[in-house]
Amino acid sequence: MQMQYNSNKENLEMPEYGRNVQLLVNHARTIEDDEFRQAFAERIIDLMHQMNPQNRTIEDYRTKLWKHLFQIARFDLKVQPPEGDPPTREEFMAKPAKVPYPQADARYRHYGTNVKRMISKARAMDDPTKQQAFTNIIASYMKLAYRTWNKEHFISDEVIKGDLSSLSDGELSVRDSIYVDPINNVRNDNSKDKRRSGGGKRSNNQNRSGGKYGRNNSKNYRRK
Repeated sequence: MQMQYNSNKENLEMPEYGRNVQLLVNHARTIEDDEFRQAFAERIIDLMHQMNPQNRTIEDYRTKLWKHLFQIARFDLKVQPPEGDPPTREEFMAKPAKVPYPQADARYRHYGTNVKRMISKARAMDDPTKQQAFTNIIASYMKLAYRTWNKEHFISDEVIKGDLSSLSDGELSVRDSIYVDPINNVRNDNSKDKRRSGGGKRSNNQNRSGGKYGRNNSKNYRRK
């Protein structure tokens, strides 16, 4: 018995289906009767379908198998797929359309493309009040994005305001008295003074008595 290596045999068009499927497809190309050839090709599709049972739930999987069948036959098989026209070699070799890549300024790439879209939308606003409020939100988002990429460095408001003015060609700006907060949007610098002076804390009398549910009230509640 003479052995023959696979390297000496015909190259497989789609190795995942094996050599027997390719031999069946080659035999289908030699069948002269149109109806018998069509039925034979459908049986090959059933065999290919059984070889990958995990893909049965994939939508339009049989349509994909018909495309593979024509690819194995080198697009030289006179059969009709159940949907559409038989694929051609030109359609198979056609390259997909090039996906446009968003071009961003290299200096401000850390802010992302959404910041530039928000700035364009703010520049198109007619109402000055809404435009300024939206500009403050953009500055807040810019500081949040900047902090994401520079967690170990201090981020000054002057840098955010300067970058915002540069990205908007000087049309959008944030006042110098505004403190940019990446979480709570923007607020006046007076709020920082309130935090330093202890504003918003409970009074001493309230602390001593425990407030509404303080120490004295809690004792009375337990007695009841």
